[in-house]
Amino acid sequence: MSEAVLARPAAVSLRLRPSSGLLLVLGLLLLWEISARTGMVDSPNWPPFLHVLAALARDTVSGEIPLLVGSTLARMFAGLAAGTLAGVAAGLIFGASRLVRRLLGPTVELIRPIPIPAIIPPLVLFLGLDDAMKVTVAAVTAFFPVLTNTAQGLRAVEADQLAMARSFGVPAHRRLLRVTLPAILPYVLAGLRVALALALVTTVVAEMIAGEQGVGHYLVLMQFAGRAEEMYAAVLVLALLGYGLNRGFVLLERRLIGWFYATGRDG
Repeated sequence: MSEAVLARPAAVSLRLRPSSGLLLVLGLLLLWEISARTGMVDSPNWPPFLHVLAALARDTVSGEIPLLVGSTLARMFAGLAAGTLAGVAAGLIFGASRLVRRLLGPTVELIRPIPIPAIIPPLVLFLGLDDAMKVTVAAVTAFFPVLTNTAQGLRAVEADQLAMARSFGVPAHRRLLRVTLPAILPYVLAGLRVALALALVTTVVAEMIAGEQGVGHYLVLMQFAGRAEEMYAAVLVLALLGYGLNRGFVLLERRLIGWFYATGRDG
């Protein structure tokens, strides 16, 4: 039997994976619809899925959902950008200096495990309920994954690469741009991918706790108003946002560091 024939089942299996996942999602949504229509779940707080879709379409056409999504994403990306820049800068310092790691490492390890929602009440006291608080929450969320991965990436840079650059008389700033940054980019992006998901979650949580606008605030309003269809529509929007952001980031990552995956260094 030829190698081509032997390889065919694996190729078919790979092609089936995305569709299998989609079928599972569709099956769960169908179960949701049937359970609500037939009374399997007899509750006014469990509307049929098609009613949720209708509420989502209605609020989207009216412009309410796009406005809420735009507000949430603006806060999230502002905090993500600030946290990423600070995390990369701090990570470079941590990775390059053993003294800094010894002095500040214990403090970072003490603060890092604190659940982000736990710092929202103190931030409300200091920053109030406006966007500054929510952006700060997203920034703090993004900071630690990027810091950790950047420092780890810098320590993983091969010493012989830097030594070779020095032997050719490459200035320090060029070594940073030509050797160090390309080498740590996969690590930074890995941390940023984690930060992206967490920043969305914590931004929404901040909006739920102390919000005046955004998907999180809307979700809580619909819950207290007893408008289950709109509440589930907001949850669906967040699910689609999270999935879309992750898929978009994966595509961007593949374009930026496709060489890293092509060489098999990711696993």
